[in-house]
Amino acid sequence: MREIHTDTITDAVEQMCIKVCHELSDDMSACLFDAYDNESSETGRKILGQLKENLDIARSEMIPICQDTGMVVVFLKVGQDVHITGSDITDAVNEGVRRGYAKGYLRKSVVSDPIERINTNDNTPAVIHYDIVPGDKVSITIAPKGFGSENMSRLFMLKPADGIEGVKNAIITAVKDAGPNACPPMVVGVGIGGTFEKCAIMAKEALTRPAGEHSAIGYVKDLEEEMLDRINELNIGPAGLGGRTTAFAVNINTYPTHIAGLPVAVNICCHVNRHITREI
Repeated sequence: MREIHTDTITDAVEQMCIKVCHELSDDMSACLFDAYDNESSETGRKILGQLKENLDIARSEMIPICQDTGMVVVFLKVGQDVHITGSDITDAVNEGVRRGYAKGYLRKSVVSDPIERINTNDNTPAVIHYDIVPGDKVSITIAPKGFGSENMSRLFMLKPADGIEGVKNAIITAVKDAGPNACPPMVVGVGIGGTFEKCAIMAKEALTRPAGEHSAIGYVKDLEEEMLDRINELNIGPAGLGGRTTAFAVNINTYPTHIAGLPVAVNICCHVNRHITREI
């Protein structure tokens, strides 16, 4: 049994929150530079150039890539051969978020109650998803989620008879309805199957998969590629002002479901699509 103290988790979360809000991940940077080289719309290419410049400024001057530094979503995979020592693990994660957002001078965007709306002033609590997995490691994925794009996400409770065409229609509908409000170019995370809440979590986690890495399931990979092509034919374009580059990637996760259901969740993220993973 391997012991990991919660101080180690707190330190990792703190560092990750600062880094992910100031430096775009390699996969998203590659998507942006590739889009700039291939965008046919003059306006779209100009906007992509401004986004590239913004990345350089954020990195060199250590200011956030985007002013909306998001609500922190954490995927915590804990090995079953790990013994967590110290404080409560949820408290440890939230302490890391608290410190990271203070030391990184990041905007505090979380309110303590959805109706009373009093700011917690430290960007906690985070939304934490736990998984117990084989092994003696702890994997932490941090994905701060801005709400311009989050508000454009959708959940569809389809009938089994709707089939894959119904799934395609749901994805395209969500992107069309989002239009410029999701700050395109976007990444589209999709969860298919499970239950009402399971498909939403799958869609969220799909956003953390590196752009360009496809599902190992053949038909899902084909669906990802088809949906990306169709989305980029919508002419929404960068900032919603037209162009080929509406989405960088469509990432789809699936799960078994009930004989009477076909849940589909579409979780959209803007071009920064912040995600970082560290293993302890």
